[in-house]
Amino acid sequence: MSAHTLLPARRAAAVFGAFAFAYFLSTLVRGITATLSPTLTAEFGLQSRDLGLLAGGYFFGFALTQLPMGRWLDRHGPARVIVCFLVVAVIGCLLFSVATQFPVLLAARVLTGVGVSACLMAPLTGYRRWFDAGLQLRSNSWMLMVGSLGLVAATLPVHWLMPLLGWRPLFWLLAGGVLASIALVLWAAPPWPAGPPKGGSTDTGYRDVWRDPFFRKLVPVGFFNYGGFVAMQTLWVVPWLTRVVGQSPREAAGALFWLSLALLVTYWIWGLANPWLARRGILATAMIRWGLPVGMAAFLWILVAGPTAGPVAWGLFLCASTVVTLAQPAVAMALPASLAGRALSAYNLVVFLGVFAVQWGVGLLIDALAGAGFATVDAFRGAFGAFWVCCVLSYLYFLWAPPHNQRPTSDTA
Repeated sequence: MSAHTLLPARRAAAVFGAFAFAYFLSTLVRGITATLSPTLTAEFGLQSRDLGLLAGGYFFGFALTQLPMGRWLDRHGPARVIVCFLVVAVIGCLLFSVATQFPVLLAARVLTGVGVSACLMAPLTGYRRWFDAGLQLRSNSWMLMVGSLGLVAATLPVHWLMPLLGWRPLFWLLAGGVLASIALVLWAAPPWPAGPPKGGSTDTGYRDVWRDPFFRKLVPVGFFNYGGFVAMQTLWVVPWLTRVVGQSPREAAGALFWLSLALLVTYWIWGLANPWLARRGILATAMIRWGLPVGMAAFLWILVAGPTAGPVAWGLFLCASTVVTLAQPAVAMALPASLAGRALSAYNLVVFLGVFAVQWGVGLLIDALAGAGFATVDAFRGAFGAFWVCCVLSYLYFLWAPPHNQRPTSDTA
């Protein structure tokens, strides 16, 4: 990275704030389905597979855009790309607010996923050029911290507003917030140098990314461990608490509030620790190797404990699983800056395909096991157990991948 692209501190803070507000809204929209799941289930007569498909539809729309978006980010820059996408998010929120049938609700959810799909990748692509290596890791963790704040806002605050406004006007407010974020990004974002012309080197960029052994090493944990972490956080925690543990919707919303707050603090700590760890040569892959077993052990505890596995067990699983989020900046920093958008988008595609697969797949398994005569607790245990096995196998691949994949991150321009 050339030094002249680095931003001074005050400008960097303004840029971070503008993009962080957009990401806050995107995670609020992402997480609101979990809080609204009892209401939507009652109003639209949804089954577990429908709820999983509705929540997963957001991530499906998200995943659809990742590969073309990576090229657009490298060529046109974060500001122009995110603004165009956020216009689609406004349309998705408004359509969701007027939906009266499940197919329309699902289409609106997919549109919203498309619209907010650049809210993390766009700033991370910019940070690759605008911030130094230590600040990139810190900014990644603090963007995720802001995202957790959005998930906090999607819990009790949404539950409190429901009796006052109803769920449909909430999406009108979200659409207005997205419009405000567009204005902030246009005001704060630095100019972006012109990318290579169409048909130039960007056409081979994804081949370079997918062939990279470091990238391939992290694909399975990205799909199952990272994707499953997001899937559980944004959907399946609440059904577990209400249908397995027996909490009321209000109690489950309160638990989700505190879980999201715990994640916010965890990401804040990661943001403080990452530059210190990077200076001491502690690689992201080493932290993932040490940290993921803690999260998998906590999830095994949830499976064994069943109805007694409440917010504490879920908090340990979710907070321990945040270590896998370090894979994303590690992938970007291990490849040249000119490939940052494509590297981030390709890995994000892996993650959010995993989210979609886990959210919908778990719902399908729960319904199938319940249809086969299993009790609700056992149906959840069976579906979650299948997910846990996939996580363990992915982690073993991560450990046993060829050792030449382990390499320090670079800062090549």
